[in-house]
Amino acid sequence: MMPPVPAPVVSVPDPSPELLQRAAAVRRAAMELGRLSDGQRQGAVLAMADALQAEADAIVAANRADLEAAAADGLAPALVARLKLDAPKLAAAIEGVRQVARLPDPLGVRQLHRELDDGLVLERLSVPLGVLGVIFEARPDAVMQIASLAVRSGNGALLKGGREASRSCAAILSALRQGLAGSAVAPAALELLTSREESLGLLKLDGLVDLIIPRGSNELVRFIQDNTRIPVLGHADGICHLYVDREVDIPQAVRVALDAKTQYPAACNAIETLLLHREAAQPFLQQALPAFAAAGVNLRGDAASRALGVEQAATDDDWRTEYSDLVLAVRVVDDLPQALEHIARYGSRHTDAICTTNAATAETFLRGVDSAGVYLNCSTRFADGFRYGFGAEVGISTQTLPPRGPVGLEGLVTYRYLLRGDGHIAADYAGGGRSFSHRNLPL
Repeated sequence: MMPPVPAPVVSVPDPSPELLQRAAAVRRAAMELGRLSDGQRQGAVLAMADALQAEADAIVAANRADLEAAAADGLAPALVARLKLDAPKLAAAIEGVRQVARLPDPLGVRQLHRELDDGLVLERLSVPLGVLGVIFEARPDAVMQIASLAVRSGNGALLKGGREASRSCAAILSALRQGLAGSAVAPAALELLTSREESLGLLKLDGLVDLIIPRGSNELVRFIQDNTRIPVLGHADGICHLYVDREVDIPQAVRVALDAKTQYPAACNAIETLLLHREAAQPFLQQALPAFAAAGVNLRGDAASRALGVEQAATDDDWRTEYSDLVLAVRVVDDLPQALEHIARYGSRHTDAICTTNAATAETFLRGVDSAGVYLNCSTRFADGFRYGFGAEVGISTQTLPPRGPVGLEGLVTYRYLLRGDGHIAADYAGGGRSFSHRNLPL
């Protein structure tokens, strides 16, 4: 047998001197930004929103040009859906920026206040991360979300959009920097990278960039995770499930399933697999099949679901595929444990939901699924920073350590320990001359 052919190795180049200079400028601006007051940062975000509003026509026109180029290039439908930024979508994004401005200040929050001994007091305060590196595919609205969250939380940002969104991203960043020019925040806090070489060089900017946030395909995210020493926040797959229990309100479950698949199928929080309890499968599919057909959904099922009307056969690959399209895998399971086993085996720990009228079953599912979001009787499409009231999100994290799920301002801050004393030295405690009180003080 011939040995497998190794995958081609992509060399990650060192950042160019020009990129190093730009990144250093962002870091200097970020250090100044992190020292500004809550009101100054809030005013800067509102100025960004005003500038976006003033340049709305130019931004929509730039996006229209991107869409025309994407059509000529035969861009995949899922990417086209993410790329589109029409007037209503832009207006919603601008409102998201304004909502970020209204959020409570994430900086300077005292998380711990403790007297270690008389006159020796410890505090833990929230502070900015520093500089974010954000790489995204076909998502021009991500520029607005990331930029507003970055400035509100005192961070600078290096932003790199996909080639297919180049005109949209340039128009958006130009507006954002125009807004910042009239605020206390230096426009240099936001920088747009435009080439593949720059996006690869970004991966080696450890020391200048504190966190990389990829938003795009699982291939993109995995490549970044494998080729940088900078911490990465994100998720590689969005394989979300809906389990329909045997005790269920069928019309409600059909409505939830349709929304979770069709409301925006290109999103990472759309369901890719529908699990049906054997006793609910027939009545559910009787109502759901015509509804899915009317919505243009291509169903791929196991043998049991095909016997109930699902036309196309599913393969093992369908259970582990993120379609980002109007395609849905369907499997009939014997019981809740089998559904949980399927989700544990094939899920991506993003968002999974159950439809049931049984409170005990619901509780078992909610506590038994190890995903960032676990829902009862509602669509997985609610896994979104704006819908959670975060104003916007920098991305969705499926890692176990926090931040997890839709990440807003709280994911862009870290903390610093401040210790105030009066000539205290460790030797006094090591020798037994003094002892710690460890008395918690009011926050």
